[in-house]
Order: sequence, then C-alpha cells, then structure tokens
Amino acid sequence: MEKLSGTLENIVFHNEENGYTVADLDVGGEMTTVVGHMVSVELGTHLTLMGRWTNHLVYGRQFQFEHYRVELPTTDAGLIQYLGSGLLPGVGPKTAALIVEAFGQNTLKVLDQDPSRLLEIPGIGKKTLSRIVGAYQDQRDIRKVLIELQEYGISSKMAMKLYQTYHDQTVAVLLEDPYRVVRDVRGIGFKAADQLAEKLGVEKQDDKRIQAGIVQALRECYARGNTYMDESELVGEAEGLLDVDRDTVARGLQGVILSGGAHMDEIDGRRVYYPMGLYEAEDETALMMTQLTQSQFETPLVDIDEAIRRYESHIAITLDEQQRRAIKTAVEKGVVIITGGPGTGKTTIINGILSILSSMHLAVQLAAPTGRAAKRMTETTGAEAKTLHRLLEYHFDDGALTPSFERNGENPLEVNALIVDEASMIDIVLMKSLLEAIEAGTRLILVGDADQLPSVGPGNVLRDLIDSGIAPVVRLNQVYRQSDKSQISTNAKAINEGRVPKIDNQSDFVLMPKHSQEEIEQTLLDLLAYRLKDNAGIDVVHDVQVITPLKKGIVGTIALNQKIQGILNPPDPRKKEHTFGPVIFREGDKVMQIRNNYQIKWQDELTFEKGEGVYNGDIGIVGEISDDKHQVTVVFTEGRAAVYGFDQMDELSHAFAMTVHKSQGSEFPVVIMPLIGGSPLFLNRKLLYTGVTRAKKMLILIGRPEHFIRMIQSDDSRKRKTGLIYRIARYRDLSL
Repeated sequence: MEKLSGTLENIVFHNEENGYTVADLDVGGEMTTVVGHMVSVELGTHLTLMGRWTNHLVYGRQFQFEHYRVELPTTDAGLIQYLGSGLLPGVGPKTAALIVEAFGQNTLKVLDQDPSRLLEIPGIGKKTLSRIVGAYQDQRDIRKVLIELQEYGISSKMAMKLYQTYHDQTVAVLLEDPYRVVRDVRGIGFKAADQLAEKLGVEKQDDKRIQAGIVQALRECYARGNTYMDESELVGEAEGLLDVDRDTVARGLQGVILSGGAHMDEIDGRRVYYPMGLYEAEDETALMMTQLTQSQFETPLVDIDEAIRRYESHIAITLDEQQRRAIKTAVEKGVVIITGGPGTGKTTIINGILSILSSMHLAVQLAAPTGRAAKRMTETTGAEAKTLHRLLEYHFDDGALTPSFERNGENPLEVNALIVDEASMIDIVLMKSLLEAIEAGTRLILVGDADQLPSVGPGNVLRDLIDSGIAPVVRLNQVYRQSDKSQISTNAKAINEGRVPKIDNQSDFVLMPKHSQEEIEQTLLDLLAYRLKDNAGIDVVHDVQVITPLKKGIVGTIALNQKIQGILNPPDPRKKEHTFGPVIFREGDKVMQIRNNYQIKWQDELTFEKGEGVYNGDIGIVGEISDDKHQVTVVFTEGRAAVYGFDQMDELSHAFAMTVHKSQGSEFPVVIMPLIGGSPLFLNRKLLYTGVTRAKKMLILIGRPEHFIRMIQSDDSRKRKTGLIYRIARYRDLSL
C-alpha cells in the first residue's frame, strides 16, 4: 500500500450512514481527490491515508484509501482551522482563534483534561461548554477506536460499520466475541468476521469460532430454500467452512444446541437441525394454521348458489363446477386454497369471492407477496391490493437488521376476509408473520399456482399446505383460451402434466430451433434489434422480457444484459452513465432491485405520495444520474421514484434479461426464453413451466427441441427439505 498525507480541505460527498466519502486533500499545496470510508469529516483535519492510486473514467486520478489516521494539528493555524471547522458546536473560526490565542499549544490538552477552562473564552457559556465537551468526547472516542482497530489491520470501511453499531465499546465487543458482528452488523458475513477474528488472534479451534461456523453452515438453508439440514449434510458443510475435523464439529454442535443457536429434531426417523428462526417460523405456522382452520366462521344468511348465479349473470360467463366450488368453499369454510395454472380462471374466482363477500358486508382485503403482483391484482379487481409487507405495516427498530411488523397477535388485521394471490411465492417466515396478524374467525383464501417454482426464501409453503390436507383445496384444471389461436395456456397445461405439446409456430407459442448457444444468443439479439422491433404494437423495452435459467454463460443474465443494453439503450452523449464494478448503468436502462430494502424512500411521481421500501424483483427505469450528488434515480413500474447513492448500486442489476426465478409473480406481454442443456436438478419441468407461464401474448423459445422435450420429461427438481407437513399432522393429532 502507498501512503498519502495532507489536510482535509473540501468534502465533495459524504454518506452519513456508511461513511463513504469523496474529498479533496491538500498534499503539499496540491489538491488530490481521495475516496474511501471515514467516520468523521472535519475540514482542516490532517490525515495520513493508506491505499492505492486509481484512474476513474470520469474523475481521473484518485487515491482510494483503506485505512486512515487522524493526525492532530500542531501549529496554531492548524488548531484554529481544526477547531473552527464545525467539529465543536458553537465554535466558528473567530471563537477557535480566541481559544488558541488563550491556550496555544496546550489547546488540545485543555480540551482533554480541563475543558471547564473554555468558560474563560468570551461567548462560551455553560450550555455551549456542555455541547462542546460532548462533541469533543465523541470525536476522541472515534479516533481511539479507529486507531485501535487499524492496529489490527482492520480497514476504515469495516471500522466505520463496527463503530456505528458498538460505538466506544467496539474494541471490547470484538475482543470478547468477534463473531457477534454476523448477527449485529448489516453486510458483514461469516467470512469477513472470520478474517476479523484471525486479526484479533482467535485460534482456529476456538469454541466461539466453531459454533459460529456451524450456525453459518445452517444458514445455507436460507440459500437453498430448505428449513432444516440432515446431520450429515450439516457436519459436512461445517467441516468445509471451518477446515476442522468431524469430531470438532460434533462437539461444537452440542454447544450450538445448548445455547439456542439451532434446534435439533427428528423427522421420519432422521435427526435434523434447524436454524432457530426457521424452526420457530415453521412450528408456529403449523400451529396457527391448525388453529385457524378449526375456528368458527360466522356466515350471514345468504343463498350462496343464488349469489353465484347473480355473479355469473353480471359477468356474462357460466362458471364450471370447480370454479363454483372454489367460490362456495371460500364463503362457507373460511379457509381455502385455490390452485391452478394460467387461463384457468383464478382472477374470475377472486372477483367472484370479492363480490359475494362484499355483498355480505364483510371487510375484504386483497394482498400479494410482491408489488408487481399486487398492482396486477388491483388492475383486475378494481379494489386496492397491498403487498404483504405493507399490509402488515413493517418497520425497523433501532439497530435491527430485519423488519418487524406492527400488525401481529396484539394488533391484528381489522378484516373479515383476506384474499392472497401468488401464494406460491410466500416463504415460511413471511407466512408465520401473516398468520400472527390474522384473528380466529377471519377467512383466509390463498390463491396460486402450486406447480410453479417455490418461493425464493426458505420453505415450500403452498405445496406443503396442499399436501398436508389442513384446508380444503380446489384445483382449477380447465383452461379457458383467450382465442382460438392462443396456445400458451393449453401448452403450459400439457407441460405441467408431462406431455410434449404440439407447437404451431404461427400461434403465440413459438419454438425456434437453434443448436449452439452462440446461435441462440444471435437469434435472441436479432429479435430485439430488428424482428420484434419492427412488429407493430410491440415496445421492445417495456413489452418484451428475456428470461433465462442461468446467470452465467453465453445466454446467462450477466452476458445477455450487457449485450441487450447495447441494442436497446446504447451509449449516447445525452445520457449520463455511472460505472459500478464491471457494470455500466445508463440513463434509460431497465433495472431490477435484487434485495429487499425496507428503508429506502420513494415518492409517487403522479400523486406525490411518499413512502419507504423497494423489494426484491421490483423493476424500473434509470431516470437521472447525478454526478454532483453521487446518486441515481430509478422510476419503478408502479410510478415510485427512489434515489440510490452511488455506493448503493449493488442493490440494482440490469433487467433486460432476468432469471426464471426472478420472474416469478410477474407477467409480460412477450417473453423470450433460451433453452439449454444441463442438470435436471435445475433445468426441469417446473422451471420450464414457470418460464412459459410468464407470457401473456407471445412466448418465443429458442434452442434445441430435444432440450425442450427433456425438460418436460424431467420432474427431477430438487425437493426442498421442510417439516411443515409433519408439524401440521402433529398439531392436528393433538387437537383431536
């Protein structure tokens, strides 16, 4: 690393939340741009930075620092600039000059040891003194922590995160248990904590390290969609992560169980281990779902069959037997699961249930897991639908890494009935939170396609609830085509049943045979650049969505997004750009939020309504890129404009192409999907079915016909490890 020393002369940008700073440093009379993370940014401070020189495409040569040290000023001029920079409340340049005139080179000693002497300075009273002492103490604590942490080789960026959480106790906390940071500090995972622990002298066999590694290994459940791990799987995962033997892991596992870091159980004669949060979510979901289905549901006197006939007359459609049964069960039984593929009338059923329950003067609320699904629900029903997070009124407690909900058992939802669409996307943690907020006697209608890919988060809630038999299930099997030429819905049904459909490329379901991935890529790009672009009525940016099974490779999202950007939104002198790592974001780009951010603020561009929260999978367009403010504005499809700092760009990815998993819960007028070979664990019928059912007006598959057939015939999708069915059965037995 190189060293750079100078005086802080100008702050170009500073993020109060994470300390990311762009500043001008006076190095021997020459202004130098420095970039890194600082806890405090007082002008006039003399700094020594450790880092490296870089060349920015726009801003030129910069010094990017990883560590910095505050060098307290030694000259009278330096002291005046330091104290008068805003460091101390009520002290400007004039008062700073008076202080230095009075105490000279002993100024900092007075502040440290006898600050009451500042009362000798005209204009400083007791109230001002109190504020000065508090601010100076804070700065001294920050400097002390930074110096101590950097002695262990900890970067200023990491030190900033740690100080914001633990303040003056930072070093003490780390020395006691450095692995606490995984639980306490957003953005620090086990590997970073392990590196931190090594710098602090923690031994490889230390019990705290072993137990933290086991807890981290269990967290793979979240990534894999499972709620538990088999014992052999967990021990193997922990061995690899910690680089220790099985006996050491086994001893550590007992400590994790005793400390409440995990839960051990037995399912089907096998010993299994849960992360404690997933065990509680699954167990409480099973209990609350059992209790809800056994509740008494007050049904006002109404002839339901006659009400259904009136609804049929109103919409001029004759419902089939299963559709009538779905509506009737929802009204009579209180808890019902309605499942079916595209074109089977789920929206018609939701409207029917809503109409009849509303006519019974019941308060009905519509909801869905994502903003896009909620918006579509609102459009098809004419009634307001909320995201589940908004419905449950999420908020963050001070220092919390995840949100909690205002709506819960003590403050339940004030509704008589709740209809939830796209229920296959609900994971076990969200399901537990939802059930906590539902009072006994509230109708719960879950609607979704159980044959789609399961939720991104852990669990397989909709499928498990169906298989458990806990509530009546109505399956909609009849496909009602929109027109004689439409094949999307009928072919999706055939795929779901394991049958290879006949494809007529003159319809809305097209398969373009291409043999190599290079051919697939070129065909896809030609469609966007010419063939679809010239098709009347198709907006290739807003109407066409490329979805693909993989992230990497020639036809993975990473490569395709870069090439599609060059076609649909090429470089333009009138459009500003910002480079984040290997990605260039450009005004007009189609982007997606890739993780939940419950705290980011947004404003509706039409109504000027303000709120917080952008969610994983939300799609928008890059509006303005401001170099001066170091921020990017993204306008999401719901009309909400959110502002991201340059250092938050890791929350966004291009969305010209997205994975099939990310497309769940969405529908697009035109979908293009490459077909490639690979393991049936990933490239299987469920994935193909999910991709096909994203298209509303046209589906274009590109690839080998044999890959299409192989995916249909492969039902070898990875089965998620969940215990919800087992737990529901146990609670039902206990309640008999």
